[in-house]
Amino acid sequence: MRYATKHFSWLMTLILCGLSTLLFAQRRESAAPAAVDELFSETTFRGLKLRGIGPAFMSGRIADVAIDPTNESTWYVAVGSGGVWKTTNAGVTFTPIFDEQGSYSIGCVTIDPSDPMVIWVGTGEEGGGRHFGFGDGIYRSEDGGTTWEKRGLPDSEHIGKIIVHPDNSDVIFVAAQGPLWSAGGERGFYKSTDGGKNWKRTLGDDQFTGVGDIAIDPRNPDRIYAVTWQRQRTVAAMMDGGVKNGIFRSEDGGETWTQLTNGLPSGKMGKIGLTISPQQPDVVYAAIELDRRTGGTWRSADRGMNWEKTSDVVASATGPHYYMELFASPHQFDLIYMMDASMKYSSDGGKNWHIVNREHIHGDFHGMAFKKSDPNYVMVATDGGLYESFDLTKNWRYMPNLPVTQYYKVSLDDAEPFYNIYAGTQDNGTHGGPSRTDNVQGIQNYDWKLVLNWDGHATATEPGNPDIVYAERQQGTLSRLDMSTGEVVDIQPQAGEDDPHERYNWDAPIHVSPHSPSRLYFASYRVWKSDNRGDSWEAISDDLTRGEDRLSLPIMGATQSWDSPWDVFAMSNYGTITSLSESPLVEGLIYAGTDDGLLQVTEDDGKNWRAVEVSSMGVPERAFINDIKADLHDPNTVYVSLDNHKYGDYRPFVVKSTDRGRTWKMIKGNLPDKLMVWRLVQDHVKPELLFIATEYGLYFSINGGGQWTKLEGGVPTISFRDLAIQKRENDLVGASFGRGFFIFDDYSVLREVSTASLQKEGSLYSTRKAWWYIPRSHLNFDSQKGSQGSSYYVAPNPDFGAVFTYHLKDGLQTKAEIRQAAEKSLTAAERDVPMPSWEERAAEEIQQKPGIFILVQDASGNVIRRVEGPTKKGFHRISWDLRYPAPQALTISGGQPNDKGLMVAPGTYTATLYKSEDGVTTALDDPITFEVERMYKGALEGAPENEVAAFWRSYEAAAKDASALDINIDRSIKTVDAMRKALQHSSAKPGTLDAKLHDLRTELYNLHMEVYGNPAKLQVGEKTPPTIGERLFAVNRGISTSLYGPTETSKQTLQIANKQIQRATEELKKLNQSLADMASEMKNAGAPYIEGMKWPNE
Repeated sequence: MRYATKHFSWLMTLILCGLSTLLFAQRRESAAPAAVDELFSETTFRGLKLRGIGPAFMSGRIADVAIDPTNESTWYVAVGSGGVWKTTNAGVTFTPIFDEQGSYSIGCVTIDPSDPMVIWVGTGEEGGGRHFGFGDGIYRSEDGGTTWEKRGLPDSEHIGKIIVHPDNSDVIFVAAQGPLWSAGGERGFYKSTDGGKNWKRTLGDDQFTGVGDIAIDPRNPDRIYAVTWQRQRTVAAMMDGGVKNGIFRSEDGGETWTQLTNGLPSGKMGKIGLTISPQQPDVVYAAIELDRRTGGTWRSADRGMNWEKTSDVVASATGPHYYMELFASPHQFDLIYMMDASMKYSSDGGKNWHIVNREHIHGDFHGMAFKKSDPNYVMVATDGGLYESFDLTKNWRYMPNLPVTQYYKVSLDDAEPFYNIYAGTQDNGTHGGPSRTDNVQGIQNYDWKLVLNWDGHATATEPGNPDIVYAERQQGTLSRLDMSTGEVVDIQPQAGEDDPHERYNWDAPIHVSPHSPSRLYFASYRVWKSDNRGDSWEAISDDLTRGEDRLSLPIMGATQSWDSPWDVFAMSNYGTITSLSESPLVEGLIYAGTDDGLLQVTEDDGKNWRAVEVSSMGVPERAFINDIKADLHDPNTVYVSLDNHKYGDYRPFVVKSTDRGRTWKMIKGNLPDKLMVWRLVQDHVKPELLFIATEYGLYFSINGGGQWTKLEGGVPTISFRDLAIQKRENDLVGASFGRGFFIFDDYSVLREVSTASLQKEGSLYSTRKAWWYIPRSHLNFDSQKGSQGSSYYVAPNPDFGAVFTYHLKDGLQTKAEIRQAAEKSLTAAERDVPMPSWEERAAEEIQQKPGIFILVQDASGNVIRRVEGPTKKGFHRISWDLRYPAPQALTISGGQPNDKGLMVAPGTYTATLYKSEDGVTTALDDPITFEVERMYKGALEGAPENEVAAFWRSYEAAAKDASALDINIDRSIKTVDAMRKALQHSSAKPGTLDAKLHDLRTELYNLHMEVYGNPAKLQVGEKTPPTIGERLFAVNRGISTSLYGPTETSKQTLQIANKQIQRATEELKKLNQSLADMASEMKNAGAPYIEGMKWPNE
């Protein structure tokens, strides 16, 4: 029997939902808190850094930008969903300056007009988008964004604008829009007179009406204009307006307000954009949304007392709630701009509108900035990044180095040797690109491609066939991509002849069956199945949702009339399936989750469905099912991640069932109370190892959700909307909503970590195989950006070679560090600090720093390399580049000219963690074994790998001998020159010793010339017969950038070099004996001691 759709009274459901929430909260509060192992805190694992890889080729949504008027090369960029970024060189480079703060969603950024080092940030995006994050108030920096301090309004959630009084920096005006999904919060016009320490609301209410925008008269800062915005979004619809919307003016600095109505529309208005003419501030412009996406622009020439409608133009596409901000040119009177999908401008105060040049620029405009010094310059903020124009919007320059893309869903293929990442984005299509590359530069923008346009959402790949990828646009527009040709085939299931509209979620779920790679499951309000990669489909369910009419449901606290300002254009259908999962262990065991609080289960591939109310899971009645994951190890276990934020409830909900959805257990453990959970993935080896993507970061649990630990290493404050595991590589890939992708390379350490391993003095964890290959170089010169300039965007590869992960319980400290830590504790306790003895201070001065290193050995136990690592407490990752130490000789003072040798051969190796302290070296853990494996075979068959490595060792031996010869020739020449000076201080009569020294010096310089070439020729660039160094350099060129092996020319060249080394070495030994004999004669003649000679009394 298929599930029969149930219809509920929505008002009764709200009541039940509230009771359910209350009872659930009571159960949660009365339950004993789970024991938390402090060893598994965020700080313990901070050393495990995730690798941010961008990309930046299509950037992401920019909400606002501020240009420093005192230095127009300094900009502050408010990223809608990615923090605040700063440039001090007009966009050549950008630096994130808000990563450690409490919010990633940014509404506005403002520079204090009296002090350009004082920056104000309003968190929570301006507008009403369904995908907007929420903020936690206002922040202030007094040092240009280096440090920040929270300045109140934590419950405002969305802040549209901050204005600092031009004459008094303690007076701040704020437009707070307030919560989008619920009533209440801090919404309205707020004013502070003490620099943000205290706030007073003077306009707006505490239900649904906030202030969307404000403007200040540049002649009179007490004259302020504000627009109110009554709005609410729910999971089903949006009410974008109401009777409380309007334009207001204050003449006393925002203390009191007068609504401006003469000439303006009466009744319900929607979003309003507002700006003032900088040239004639009596002129005010407004763009007003009315019912059914109508409205227009209005202009007042008398400070808003009277208004004249100038056009019927309003923002289009997504709708006015997403755009409609107005900006007035500071250089030309009556030139105004309207933010829209395609930005519009009017040169006559709003009577006639035109679209700016849209070639080579992304759409969806949100913000704008100008330069005082250049009337032709504008900067615009779009959904696709930041652009500037130097010819008043005729041509655009894109900023290709802001990695702030918002990713919804991610999938990974199994391409070799490196897998690819595919993900859908907010308004930037679907992207595909590599997880790493084989070149020294890293991952560059050109490595990425747009594989499908529009908004991108769920993606999927076919196991075993990386050329087949599935991607979709919004509302379930599903496509199959052939990556070998670039061809795209639309495969969206279509409603039958007598079927109703096929309701797809904005982000409809796609699932590739683990039992058959050509079998797909897709969902609208019902589940579809295809056994031929989407060429044809069969519906295997009826409507699995509640099937309710969205416009009949309550919004703003009540059901609303047909004539209300509804807006459902740019939002998902309602009554849709949001998640699908099939058990990898039981074919046909499928779970489907909906947006209206239902989980559906079929155990026979869709023949019968069993409905599960989410309230039975201990969550609110209409909680949205974000994700379902059938367990990889147990056929009866399933995990569900839900959230209720579209009802203003931000709590985390993660539940588990071990009986296919009949009973449930909450596994949110110690997660914070305000943390929506978007996705869960399970390790394919250790069943208890779980990962979740949340609104504020990534978490893992090694005990099935009993305790969660945040992964903070290398990750800013950001939302993660999806996670995926690449099983072959043990990589965890997180899709962030505003900062691109983050990869936890080889997370397998988390399978081995335990309380016991963290309590050991030092633990070394297993590592994956290391690839043996020669990294390419695409850009020459240096290892990253080559000659492409500082703005060229590159993201890092993982370290080349073998990567070792170790943990130190306490770390190693010097005697001085131990003393200083003890003194710090005494000082904090206000106790006397004893003075160390002179003996203790001397011991500190002469102590050699303790060290940590990894000893690498081959299968025979031969020592290959010591790799030094950090000594601080916690986790660390260091890499061995698969090379021997540098063969060149070391000098006492000059160090080594090169820091690495050539690579080892493929094979089995071991690594052991050691500490070295006060002359004692101790192994801290058992050795681990790992493989070094060849990655590529070239087009031409070269020498066997062991022969290649053997020749490398022969070359290194020659390089070692040559460098020793070089040091000794130099030392002998310096010695004979010193002897000549010493002879002047001896009792020897002039004659014999002078002649001997002259002859010896001449022979040494002749040897130097034989080894290094004629110095006279070298001075003018004339060539000499090949020297030892030149021959070795020629050999190095032939073998250091290839695994092919030595050519016959290289072998012959090395043989010649070895003969030259041997001949020169034998000659030098003879000359050094002559030097020793000469030293004895000079000693007998009373010459002073010379450095390097025998001691005077020997």
